[in-house]
Amino acid sequence: MNEILRDLINKRKVTVFINNVLVETKTKEGHNEIIEEILKRLEENNLYIKLEKCVERMQKGIVY
Repeated sequence: MNEILRDLINKRKVTVFINNVLVETKTKEGHNEIIEEILKRLEENNLYIKLEKCVERMQKGIVY
């Protein structure tokens, strides 16, 4: 997982913990772009996600 997402990790867009991917962005649009890129890369590498583990958590006070 780290190798697949290495550039996004280096740019501090995502953090990977074993099989969990945390996405940190400042805008909803930026968040959606990163999610699309992650899903594309997972598919290209025959990996998948469990929808029941997908949670969008937002800090209070953030306005998009």
